Amino acid sequence: MPVDNRLVEPLDAVLGRAPADWRPIVERWRASPAGQALVAFVEARRQAGAAIYPANVLRALELTPLAAVRVVILGQDPYHGPGQAEGLAFSVPDGVRPPPSLRNMMVELARDLGIERGVNGHLGGWATQGVLLLNASLTVEDGQPAVHARRGWEALTDALISATAAEPRPKAYLLWGAHAQAKAGLIASAGGGRHRVLCANHPSPLSARRPPQPFIGCGHFGQARAFVEAQGARLDWSR
Repeated sequence: MPVDNRLVEPLDAVLGRAPADWRPIVERWRASPAGQALVAFVEARRQAGAAIYPANVLRALELTPLAAVRVVILGQDPYHGPGQAEGLAFSVPDGVRPPPSLRNMMVELARDLGIERGVNGHLGGWATQGVLLLNASLTVEDGQPAVHARRGWEALTDALISATAAEPRPKAYLLWGAHAQAKAGLIASAGGGRHRVLCANHPSPLSARRPPQPFIGCGHFGQARAFVEAQGARLDWSR
């Protein structure tokens, strides 16, 4: 049986526990019309009995403090199957079979750096090394991909992306697919050109091997590692 990863408490309570260094951004959004509308919408859906994932909406922020961010990987929205979403873009809990996009990420990691992760699709080891695994929308409903998109989450996650780009340390941004690449302007305007922005198709089987920028063969894992190491830090993609 999959682990129960449904949101079981009011979203407002979860947001109230935002990690300290991200909290000012979360609180500004939470007080805004977009934030208030999103919180009310999610709570109404939860009260109506909808299965909303994940339980830990802010886990990416909990595992990767703002000052520790060295790499940013942007996803679209959480996995919508039971037991899959855990608050980290592309990641699934230990023991859960990696979905197709994540499997393609493992294929590229092995091709690029010779790192074999097997069936381990939990990416928490990346997050604790400064890889921010951030989805554009932070909640979803069972069997309904993107159902919470364009409801207000994007105002928060855009602010979080801008905050990472404004922070002085140079970072690598891995933008896979048109949805992620639409954030390149945010990064450029806040970052002053000091960051490395890497673009490729989404790792989905529908696009991973297709032009114009096939994901398989992009070499982003090695390039990001080299960029981080040039800043005097380490990044171990095998963790």
